[in-house]
Amino acid sequence: MQLGTRWSVGGQTPDRLPAAVVAAITQVERELAQQGVDAATWRWTLTWLERKPVVELDDGTVIRYDAVADTASIHEPVDGEEE
Repeated sequence: MQLGTRWSVGGQTPDRLPAAVVAAITQVERELAQQGVDAATWRWTLTWLERKPVVELDDGTVIRYDAVADTASIHEPVDGEEE
């Protein structure tokens, strides 16, 4: 695993992220805003696992990239689920 970078919710995403991952990040941030969640102090963490980006939000939401299909999947934390 290779450490990538961190950035604030609503901030500029790293340039090297695939468009599908950026779209997933935008979707999560839009949903948080629609739900009235105060994520002003939350940050995203980018790591690289087997040369694929894995992005995690402070609340436990994880976005994984499928390079073959060029898609990103969003995995939201489940209430009561242990981290």
